[in-house]
Amino acid sequence: MEHVQVQLTRKKADGYIIPLGPANLVAIMTDIGMVGCGAFDVAALDSFSYPAARVRPAIGPSIVDTDDILKGIIKEANRSAFGRGIRTGMTGRQALELL
Repeated sequence: MEHVQVQLTRKKADGYIIPLGPANLVAIMTDIGMVGCGAFDVAALDSFSYPAARVRPAIGPSIVDTDDILKGIIKEANRSAFGRGIRTGMTGRQALELL
């Protein structure tokens, strides 16, 4: 597992990359919520009132690292994330700035 710090406008977030054979499990978390790759079940996280969204790659076939999360396009967000202003179509970075 690789851990990287991601600088946002007002705070730092924690990025994680976990290799899973041919794919990586990738997410960036703030103290409030997270934006991750398509492997995350954001609806399940909503049952804990945890704001979460997942992205699709802006370029290429899959999310490989935290840069892909930041540049990716939000394809799904849970109710808690929508309550914080996250919307489908924004970038991962834009969503993280709201968390």
